[in-house]
Amino acid sequence: MPNPFNQQVIDEFRARHGEVGGYFEGARLILLTTTGARTGNRHTTPLGYLPDGDGTILVIASAGGSPKHPDWYRNITADPHVTVETGAFTYDAEAVVLDAGERDRAFARAVESEPGWAEYQAKTDRTIPVVALREIPVAGPPNVNADSMGEGLKVVHDAFRRELALIKKELIASGGKADLGAQLRVNCLTFCQGLHNHHTGEDMGLFPFLGERHPELAPTLARLDEEHQRIAALVADLRRVVTAENADPDAVLPEVERLIAALEAHLAYEEEQLIPTLDAATRPEGWTAEPESEPAVP
Repeated sequence: MPNPFNQQVIDEFRARHGEVGGYFEGARLILLTTTGARTGNRHTTPLGYLPDGDGTILVIASAGGSPKHPDWYRNITADPHVTVETGAFTYDAEAVVLDAGERDRAFARAVESEPGWAEYQAKTDRTIPVVALREIPVAGPPNVNADSMGEGLKVVHDAFRRELALIKKELIASGGKADLGAQLRVNCLTFCQGLHNHHTGEDMGLFPFLGERHPELAPTLARLDEEHQRIAALVADLRRVVTAENADPDAVLPEVERLIAALEAHLAYEEEQLIPTLDAATRPEGWTAEPESEPAVP
């Protein structure tokens, strides 16, 4: 059983689909469920994370600079099969402890974006490990943490809204620096890829599903398709400035603000037009929602 503080965070995280207040407000947060090395019981821990692209995120076993590794880290060294909850999605992953070179590069990125990691390292003699959580691919649609298709659409949209707002906040805080920074660059590119994947999934799955069953939605779906194309162009512009040599936050921020304006208008229209139909529709084969109880032991 998590301690009372962690349990409160876990409960709020699940109830609000990844959005929490208090100490973790505004942080990138996941729930990591591991298998106890001694007991075999499942344990869930709230953790901050770093995007790493390509279905991978990084977590750091700092334990606040404690001389001992945290329990979750000892668990994953015994059994690397874990469950990750992002607020929008739940998926199985493999936990891989980064070796010395990879660890040092990843930790340097973390420190660059949040100097507090260096303070934790300075408090302990152990080398704080960095762990990659690599999503295990599965057939079919992702496991959306929602009880209906309409709610699922809103949950996923809200996750994109939060991440893009956080990137904007990080860019503003980095304003005036000569370089964008490695981790902030990864954050931007990971967002771009995630949004591309989401829109591709809608174009190939959701929109044809609705179009076949609801011909009256044809004008709406046509408009959404056109908006996807316009947003794809804005994403391409963002990628271009982020990957440019000597990219700086002041050059990237206007592109992010343009994307925020266009994306928010698009998401709001899509929700207004599609959620009522989705909530009344039969779920497509393979749709899954968050389990009502703790994920089962694999």
